[in-house]
Amino acid sequence: MNRLLNKILKRRPGQNTVEYLLMLAVVVGVVLIAGMAIKQYMPTLWGQIQAKIGGAADALTASEGGK
Repeated sequence: MNRLLNKILKRRPGQNTVEYLLMLAVVVGVVLIAGMAIKQYMPTLWGQIQAKIGGAADALTASEGGK
């Protein structure tokens, strides 16, 4: 009887699937919340990155032009 009960309790493919789906839902929720929180800072950050790349390119061009 114990062996049968153990077999039944070990076979839980449906429960495992539900657990994985719940974990996936939590991960997706965290990513969405983080994305919404970061969204307001992205234009400023993107502008700063563009300015630094532009400044580095200008400095490189100026140093090559001086040769």
